[in-house]
Amino acid sequence: MMALRVGVDIGGTFTDLCVLDDSGVVAIGKTLTTHDEPARAVGELLTATLTQPSQVDKLVHGTTLVTNALIERKGAKLALLATEGFRDVLEMRREHRYELYDLEIELPEPLVPRHLRFDVPERILADGSVRTPLDEDHVARLGTELAERGIEAVAICFLHSFTNPEHERRARDVLAEVAPGLRVALSSEVVPEIREFERASTTAANVYVQDLTERYLRDLEQRVHRAGIGPAPHIMLSNGGIATVDTAARYPIRILESGPAGGALAASAFGAAAGEADLLAFDMGGTTAKLCMISGGAPLVTHEFEVDRVYRLLPGSGLPVKVPVTDMIEIGVGGGSIARINALGLLTVGPDSAGSEPGPVCYGRGGTEPTVTDADLVLGYLDPGYFLGGEMALDLEAARAVIREKIAGPLGVGLAEAAYGIHAHVNEDMANAARAHAVERGKDPARLPMFTFGGAGPVHGVGVARALGARQVVAPPAAGVMSAVGFLTAPLAFDFVRTSRAGVDELSWSEVDALFAEMEREGEELLKASGVDIVTHSRIAEMRYQGQGYEIRVPVRRGEWPASLVNDFTETYRELYRRTGPDVGVEVLNWRVVSSGPVPRVNLRLNVEPGEGEARKGSRQAYFPGGFVDTAVYDRYLLKSGDRIDGPAIIEERESTLVIPPGASCTVRADASLVVTP
Repeated sequence: MMALRVGVDIGGTFTDLCVLDDSGVVAIGKTLTTHDEPARAVGELLTATLTQPSQVDKLVHGTTLVTNALIERKGAKLALLATEGFRDVLEMRREHRYELYDLEIELPEPLVPRHLRFDVPERILADGSVRTPLDEDHVARLGTELAERGIEAVAICFLHSFTNPEHERRARDVLAEVAPGLRVALSSEVVPEIREFERASTTAANVYVQDLTERYLRDLEQRVHRAGIGPAPHIMLSNGGIATVDTAARYPIRILESGPAGGALAASAFGAAAGEADLLAFDMGGTTAKLCMISGGAPLVTHEFEVDRVYRLLPGSGLPVKVPVTDMIEIGVGGGSIARINALGLLTVGPDSAGSEPGPVCYGRGGTEPTVTDADLVLGYLDPGYFLGGEMALDLEAARAVIREKIAGPLGVGLAEAAYGIHAHVNEDMANAARAHAVERGKDPARLPMFTFGGAGPVHGVGVARALGARQVVAPPAAGVMSAVGFLTAPLAFDFVRTSRAGVDELSWSEVDALFAEMEREGEELLKASGVDIVTHSRIAEMRYQGQGYEIRVPVRRGEWPASLVNDFTETYRELYRRTGPDVGVEVLNWRVVSSGPVPRVNLRLNVEPGEGEARKGSRQAYFPGGFVDTAVYDRYLLKSGDRIDGPAIIEERESTLVIPPGASCTVRADASLVVTP
């Protein structure tokens, strides 16, 4: 009996499922997301797709639940306890204006309103010594009052608790005595590192969504069990690792970007198989598009992330979250993104989306605004009778009517020109974002192949690549559910961090070794409790030139440090900025450990034998600059390795459609990936 592995991803519009065995991808499922009860769509997909659920030995799940709860403010009634004089850190932020000359600058509202932020008499100094003892009676009075007022959760963030957590721990004990129903989070456990605002923001966000996340994950466990699957699900983390349900429920902020992380992992796996260690991953779904750099065979990871930005491309306009996250840029353009004419009479697309409820107009579910999917349907890129393999018919006439009324008429252009304007606008938006994202990381996007996936990714991928000047586009098999595929390539893993600031010349290497040993011990305990036998650890130093405000991540090479540390820092700095820094000393701010289990060995080829029929299934009129042209349509499942197709052409599979414009050509690789030369 062959074991099965299942990946499930809940997105803003669709919930995706992928099933693998040793031979490759053997089943795929996709359905509209059930926003009122997200786990319901997962249970329905499992029941509909799996014929022998008892053969499943692993299920990995990713979700946008945490992100959505933070954006929509659907978390717990929350209070903050801070060191006396520092309760307003959430509102003061860093006193940085992301738009210097905007007199009406907008910032996201803090998760904790001011009347629920409280000063607590206590003070620990930077070296961990106690200046002012904790006033436990004050904490007890606050706990009693908060419980009486119906507060559900408390975030505790005291100064320098990352050096000495004793006051935070004692405050939690006092609250447990007087108000046992309160859910409490400590900054020294959620994010034990320097920077007060980010630490307070992250701790508040974690406990704000903890109850919601825990209830969802327990519901998911039950539905997985009712579907006949024995093993408990694992949950995708934002940094590309996976964790148990218990760990994810304790640190829900760690699954903030779990879905997009799966897509980045899939891109790295396919790239590695093709000998491409560096590439640009482009994921376009129904609600958003994500772009991620794959460097050296792995997605880049950052510890600076923001949720609910007022302006998506402007750092500083959102809620900061200090956790390891796959480094990507996310923009509000997906298949469901709404197109409109703005106050200046110009076409604009997104960031608001029709989602799955009501969805694009062509879904026939009550949508009234034109979307990107409506435009792609009008242009002939999508077959109204083959969406989701024919399970969901699209209303072409309704799409034409809404674009004619709300876009073409006001602009004074024809229907096709208006629809193509929407399509091209989205391509340019994504190309601009990709260019900025790559250049900021020292990469030239024109030199990188682009790996495109997501339900709408292959429709727009070649257009984005042309705008970037990219040399190659790769559309993998099962592109429409690629994030779910990527979940199955991830090991059990978790990150740990300690702040210990010192110049490199002043470091006590024995103390640093003790910090690393402490974090590695925590990693061993956590992963072995989750059933992992072999645990490996990677060490990282976050370093900067003295006087700089931010640091870069430098791998610590075992057996070669500390002698190699400064040289490695200099090389990493030069790679990022194309120059070395000032002639000053170098210091370390944070030490990190990533503890991981073994990387799963998976076969990602589509296990569908090409049929004997003709791959070309017909043709239809599709619009490209200059007008509609007769365009060949191919069945992806009948293409064979080595086949070549010249544009214009359209290649269809159940979950996605690849558009090959005139002048481009496509070949089929041995793993069934489609490689397009733009």
